[in-house]
Amino acid sequence: MEQIYTIPVNEAFEKSAADKSCGCAFCTLYNKLENDELELILGASMMEPDVRIKTNEKGFCRIHYDMMFTRKNRLGMALTLESHLDELKKEIKDGGLSAGSGKKPVARIGELEKTCYVCERISFNFAHMIETAVLLWESDEAFPVKLKAQPYFCLPHYRMMLEYAQKRLGKKVLKDFVKDCEEIQNKYIDSLKEDVSWFCKKFDYRYDEEPWYNSKDSVERSMKFLRSDIHKEDKKK
Repeated sequence: MEQIYTIPVNEAFEKSAADKSCGCAFCTLYNKLENDELELILGASMMEPDVRIKTNEKGFCRIHYDMMFTRKNRLGMALTLESHLDELKKEIKDGGLSAGSGKKPVARIGELEKTCYVCERISFNFAHMIETAVLLWESDEAFPVKLKAQPYFCLPHYRMMLEYAQKRLGKKVLKDFVKDCEEIQNKYIDSLKEDVSWFCKKFDYRYDEEPWYNSKDSVERSMKFLRSDIHKEDKKK
């Protein structure tokens, strides 16, 4: 079942299966989508009229403003901001029937605080990747092996995967899918708890001479597991 839309999912799962330090395969997929979108918005898509209309309307969240800024394409970002600010000035001008009441800027700024062009693009495409992983597990006999070899799934992406599986899979098949996933999660949580507990013990003088084992980065790994490991810049940049 190797199709264009299954390739990135297979590649991310294979990468995490081969190298456990890669972590959650869905985080890898999310970060790739995010980097691709930022690359486009500061490059090929920047001057496209239909894209400019959408970025003027939706703007960007603080995270993606910061990520665009660190890519050092100041001109690309400035051109996008120039158009956005021009439109925004008109939209928050306190005119019309409610002139003098401040209702128009309150409404428009409130909308803008809830939207981000990049977030919405990622969300749409990422949902399809979650779907693809579940469908591959059901239809591709090689994929369950890849899934069982995963180190873990971060909790937010684990929830998304289970939610889609509940909608897509029959009851009996769903039970098998959940069982496979639970085995991965339970094993990882047990090892993570053990590492965090040992990390805490190492601050007790009685354990001062004991080795750290695998606990030194247990706090960081716990955060990645609980809240995802996303918004990572492409190391090639």
